[in-house]
Amino acid sequence: MKERSQESSASEESLAEPGLDVAEPGVVYVGRIPHGFYEKEMREYFSQFGKINKLKLSRNKKTGKSRHFAFIEFESAEVAQIVAETMNNYLLHNHLLQCNVVPKDKVHPMIWCGLGKKIKPGLAIKVAANKFNRRRSAKEISDMANRLIRKDNKRREKMKELGINYEFSGYSQSS
Repeated sequence: MKERSQESSASEESLAEPGLDVAEPGVVYVGRIPHGFYEKEMREYFSQFGKINKLKLSRNKKTGKSRHFAFIEFESAEVAQIVAETMNNYLLHNHLLQCNVVPKDKVHPMIWCGLGKKIKPGLAIKVAANKFNRRRSAKEISDMANRLIRKDNKRREKMKELGINYEFSGYSQSS
């Protein structure tokens, strides 16, 4: 049994391209992903090539919809290379998939952030609305009013410099 496993590991090393470490994980960029081909379907489909460590489909934070590209980390760089060669320009649901191996030094450390996190549509809108509609202190209100008056005065001065004689009701009444 041991001889057989040693032979298979030796053959794996001989098949690998120079510069690819078999023990190191490999990352593949998959672009132009069609609608309906999401995390579950991608994991099922790409697992035929080898073990998938991580899979991240980029999604819009506001709507939760797919941004049509993903990164897949395979257990070995050799498998990632095979996937990129095999699946590049693969026609899937009238979309040509674009697959490329991402070099180890080009993999951003934050690429896998929020990996298991589900994006809830509409949550970003609620957070922004709550931030906008929050109760403000008296100091914040006076600062906002002063800022509006300053901008209004600056606008009036600019109009005078341009020779425009126009009166409008703004935040400050200057004659």
